[in-house]
Amino acid sequence: MNSKITRALQVFVKTVEAGNMSRAAAQLNMTASAVSQQITKLEQDIDLSLFNRNTRKLTLTEAGEIYYSSAVQLLATAERAQQQLEQLQHTPSGRLKIVAPIGFGGGLLSQPIKQLTERFPKIELQLTFTDEPLDIIAAGVDLAICIGPLHDSTLIARHLADWQLIPCVSSTHPLAQIDPEDPQALAAHPLIGHISSKRLALALTHEASGGSRPLDEPRLMVNNMQAVIQLTLDGIGYGMLPEPEVRHLLAGGRLKRLCPQWHLPHYSVYAVTPHRDAVAAKTRAAIDSLRTWFEQVSADPDLFVGES
Repeated sequence: MNSKITRALQVFVKTVEAGNMSRAAAQLNMTASAVSQQITKLEQDIDLSLFNRNTRKLTLTEAGEIYYSSAVQLLATAERAQQQLEQLQHTPSGRLKIVAPIGFGGGLLSQPIKQLTERFPKIELQLTFTDEPLDIIAAGVDLAICIGPLHDSTLIARHLADWQLIPCVSSTHPLAQIDPEDPQALAAHPLIGHISSKRLALALTHEASGGSRPLDEPRLMVNNMQAVIQLTLDGIGYGMLPEPEVRHLLAGGRLKRLCPQWHLPHYSVYAVTPHRDAVAAKTRAAIDSLRTWFEQVSADPDLFVGES
């Protein structure tokens, strides 16, 4: 509610309960003149008198009685709303809408989500996975996990992690048998790409020499990272896959890393929120949980986060 309206209603209610403007002014730490001005302004707004005035006492008109009853209810509603808003700022609670890339549904979010639900029982989570562009403001999203770089200045991005895309192929694919050291050997086979690669200038860089080899254009473009991983597992071609999401597949021997001396640039993961002056406690708690877990994933290469 508008603070000026709330203040005017408080002055009116206090005047009714005090019985005259002087006592109301003393209780409100205002002058009697200021109280009178507030009452007059309310009367002008509704074009009706709120009080019957005489030299001894103020009594309510019929309009004043109706207005007083409504004012008390409105102030009580405003007070409850303020308490709920303060709770949002200090105690993680309420519905939390999170959007994340589909690949994160393979296990990357299980630990931070578990932590949130265990630590904050008043949080209700609504989790959506999509690789399609989404207007998080129009969708009413509290927090989006996004892959950088980001260009929308109306959003606030908080850095969570830097991870690698690595060239991988199914262990049954001919490339796995050749085990090439030079990226040139990859050109004879289809590259399976994700639509996000359009925003990245991908090139392999040699670990020792610093030499660079640009990647061929993907022959198969997919809008879903889990599908890119599955198509790679099925031997359709090779893919540039997110290391944390395929770590367990490499360790289990289902995928093989190609050209291990060559590396792609890191990609950045961000927690993105709408542009607001303050972030609710539930959103801050989610960001903290995500950052803590992603830091562990980055620091421990033996920590499996996907399905076994």
